[in-house]
Amino acid sequence: MESLRGVVERITYANEEAGYSVIKIKSKGYIDLVTVVGNMATVNVGSVITARGFWTNSPKFGRQFEAKEWEETLPASIYGIEKYLGSGLIKGIGPVYAKKIVNLYKEKTLFIIEEEPDTLLYVEGIGKKRVEMIKKAWQDQKEIKNIMIFLQSYGISTSFGSRIYKVYGNKSIEIVKENPYKLADDVYGIGFKTADTLAAKLGIDKDSFKRCRAGIFYTLSQLSEEGHCYAKEEQLIERCVEILEVEAPKIMMTISHILLEKELIKEEMDIIYLPPFYYSESGVARRLNQIMKGSTNKRLRNSEEVIKEIEASEHIIYDEIQKMAIKQAEKSKVMVLTGGPGTGKTTTTHGIITLFYKSGMQVVLTAPTGRAAKRMSEATGMEAKTIHRLLECKPPEGYKKNEDNQIQGDVLIIDEASMIDIILMYNLLKAIPDHMIIIIVGDIDQLPSVGAGNVLQDIIASGVIPTVKLERIFRQAMGSKIITNAHKINKGENPDLRGGSGSNFFFIEEENSEEVISTIVTLCTKRLPSYYKVNPIRDIQILTPMQRTETGAANLNTVLQSALNKNTLCLKRGATEYRLSDKVMQIRNNYDKEVFNGDMGFITSIDLEERLLKVAFDDKEIEYETSELDELILAYATTIHKAQGSEYPIVVMPFTFSHYVMLQRNLLYTGITRAKKVVVLVGNRNAVYAAVKNNNVKNRNTRLEVRLKNLLPTLL
Repeated sequence: MESLRGVVERITYANEEAGYSVIKIKSKGYIDLVTVVGNMATVNVGSVITARGFWTNSPKFGRQFEAKEWEETLPASIYGIEKYLGSGLIKGIGPVYAKKIVNLYKEKTLFIIEEEPDTLLYVEGIGKKRVEMIKKAWQDQKEIKNIMIFLQSYGISTSFGSRIYKVYGNKSIEIVKENPYKLADDVYGIGFKTADTLAAKLGIDKDSFKRCRAGIFYTLSQLSEEGHCYAKEEQLIERCVEILEVEAPKIMMTISHILLEKELIKEEMDIIYLPPFYYSESGVARRLNQIMKGSTNKRLRNSEEVIKEIEASEHIIYDEIQKMAIKQAEKSKVMVLTGGPGTGKTTTTHGIITLFYKSGMQVVLTAPTGRAAKRMSEATGMEAKTIHRLLECKPPEGYKKNEDNQIQGDVLIIDEASMIDIILMYNLLKAIPDHMIIIIVGDIDQLPSVGAGNVLQDIIASGVIPTVKLERIFRQAMGSKIITNAHKINKGENPDLRGGSGSNFFFIEEENSEEVISTIVTLCTKRLPSYYKVNPIRDIQILTPMQRTETGAANLNTVLQSALNKNTLCLKRGATEYRLSDKVMQIRNNYDKEVFNGDMGFITSIDLEERLLKVAFDDKEIEYETSELDELILAYATTIHKAQGSEYPIVVMPFTFSHYVMLQRNLLYTGITRAKKVVVLVGNRNAVYAAVKNNNVKNRNTRLEVRLKNLLPTLL
């Protein structure tokens, strides 16, 4: 192998998950920067690396050095030190302060930061607060580097170093060596498979109790991510044997031990739950039973009178089913209002709210997501909060609103209830006093919740909660091809794809993925903004069935960012560039920041000196450090699942056989009903028809329906 030494000038590409990087180095004897490729995810700009490997010639990228081994040392030259400190590696030092510090301390700079950091106060503009920040960041970085070297020595992606340090601090390596499976429980982004790879390299036996236990919890978590609240014991053993490649008796013994420790719960018919799902499911049934039997504090006005008053004052004519829904609200402690687009759910909900308002009752409105809550506010003219905000979620304590500190009010109206998973529903019901009336509104034909459970479907199927289903499409909605096609799809009929003048539903036939992508880019950059006079970043949303494939969300985001956002001001993390004005989405619940999975916003400012950016969500602006950017993804395109509860002026959907595994009726239905004004489908019409025919909705393992039936009498 040949050897190459030089200063890292820039990192062209870094895939943290794979650990693969493309870097440019300045090396003695070479006029131009040299391209070095290899597993070098921990390398920092400005540091000196010595790489050993081979020269290769890439047809696309030319001559480059492929590093098989490498080592990094701190820079010794003034130039290298400034580059190193200015890269954003140390919080509190960006390019401006790096230059000032190096101008003062020259080659002694790194010694000063290490041994005499308080003397940084002599640097113009640096105060005590910044010095403390630099001291902490320097120490943290040293520890993170140790973790990265430890991970790298076992062939594990170094991208997890800072996350592990954030959780375990100085004890990181000690804890990971003792039980690497803790990583899967405690560190966001690290799954069982990564922990298992590390465990094997640390010499932990394949059939050890630690491994079997971790595998069982991993399998149950995987099932919960598929929507299941429990596993049949036989199903659990079968999956564990397949995943762990361990004999069934070993898994059975481990399950028995975990059950004795009460870390899992077993019910009749050999059903096994993770405790949060068991307590949530049984808790939802119990609380609905208690609320149904509770008495209201106030007397309601006669619904017939209120209906006549609304019709006279607002020039509305309710049909018989809508009137039935308002009358049902008058006599129910808990009820469900369901129906598809254009069937008058919003108008009927308005009538129900008016009935309670005219009865002198305090009405509280809530929805699962920020977008859904905003739509609810716009439709009713009243404040609507997300469920998390209503429950005053404050980590690490959890929800401030709970059984001991309940929500104030007489009536709670919950919109977009099909999106609510079992754990969130239980936390909500715990915070509702027994006297409160609950109106649950949702469309059961949409995709079920991303989290475990099938709450709305199970409540309706139980037959113990009064339910009114709106089915008639109103005349004003009949003029919208989005709505008529949505109902056709729901009935298993092929949608009308003809488009035409005055239509709001269009289909563009394209045969291959390249043509689909090219058409979507043209639609977003030229045709739709020009015709409808809209902002392409804010008003057009690409919805796709999948995250992967060429026409999946990940690739489309890269393509659309390049086409729609020419800003050069950006921060990079891994392979993603976050540019000023980018549309982004939060992909995990962050209770500290009060932003949640699926919240969408726009990057409003980027501070290269502090390595920070700010994102404006609907009602707030949130700051992110570079290390937190793995919580954000670009959102020019998103999956249909992630778009639940949201509406967009214009929706463009690629629909091809490359998404074959996801071509389902409820997915297509949910996607097109996200559009307020216009839908454009791009792709293969037979893929659309295949989705319409496929109504095989995967059953979820839930017992809420049974629990409700056991507690409450079935309605006749």
